[in-house]
Amino acid sequence: MTASLSVNLNAIAMLRNRRDLPWPNVISLGRIALAAGASGLTVHPRPDERHIRFSDLPAIRALIDDEFPQAEFNIEGYPTPEFLGLVAANEPEQVTLVPDDPAQSTSDHGWNLERDAEFLRPIISRLKAQGIRVSLFIDPHPDAPAMAKVLGADRVELYTGPYGGAHDDPRLQASELAKLESTALAAAKAVIAVNAGHDLTVANLAALVKKMPNLVEVSIGHGLTADALVHGMSGAVERFLNALQA
Repeated sequence: MTASLSVNLNAIAMLRNRRDLPWPNVISLGRIALAAGASGLTVHPRPDERHIRFSDLPAIRALIDDEFPQAEFNIEGYPTPEFLGLVAANEPEQVTLVPDDPAQSTSDHGWNLERDAEFLRPIISRLKAQGIRVSLFIDPHPDAPAMAKVLGADRVELYTGPYGGAHDDPRLQASELAKLESTALAAAKAVIAVNAGHDLTVANLAALVKKMPNLVEVSIGHGLTADALVHGMSGAVERFLNALQA
């Protein structure tokens, strides 16, 4: 089974927010991505709205419902009461819970599931009661998938930042890929689905897919947006879809 591609719109929104102007248009580019074959759209609304704005969420929800009903909306973030309110109001198919500090520029680590278990358990239960699939953002470690399964999560999203960051060091990249592979194998044994995201590119995606045959979804923003500056959004999506199938 080929993993699906969810296009993260945060980098586009960050570029828009540099000016008090409506371009680049987040909704228009989301439409192009879905029309090109992406299976969904991802956003990470932060408290200061420096990337996606809260007002973008209903428009993305409407885009999917009205024009691409087969697509999915994935909202990721730290589960504050305000975040959970945004989720309830915009009814995503999936929520990815991420242990971000509000001051972080981007996600850079996964949950400590042993320490955070009692915090996460009721939140996962609440989201699932709303009919939302729940994914937990985790660092690659063989023990983590089974722990996420016990907490009630439907999926884990493997943090691939160190793998992507080793783009200029083949030996380190191979080491990081081995960690991701062992975690994906552990997820298969725990019977929990696997997503992946962070610093994935056309160049490093095929090797990841080869080592993780149970990969269900990748969420890609920065690398895909950078690619779109050269190839256009439609061309970038096509390139990433080809890499997923390589």
